[in-house]
Amino acid sequence: MTIPLWIYAILAGIAVSAGMAVKTGKEDRKLEHEIIEREGEIYMKRLELEKERRGLSS
Repeated sequence: MTIPLWIYAILAGIAVSAGMAVKTGKEDRKLEHEIIEREGEIYMKRLELEKERRGLSS
């Protein structure tokens, strides 16, 4: 019994789709991590400025 060629094409398409999903997921996580790091840096700068402001007003 031979398997039709279109079955191989469908399996290849599924494999390519899965690979692209994994690649996109990794890129999204990396981008999300970078955004979180930037937001953290901004928050830390705000805390430092507030600390300095409170120190000067005392």
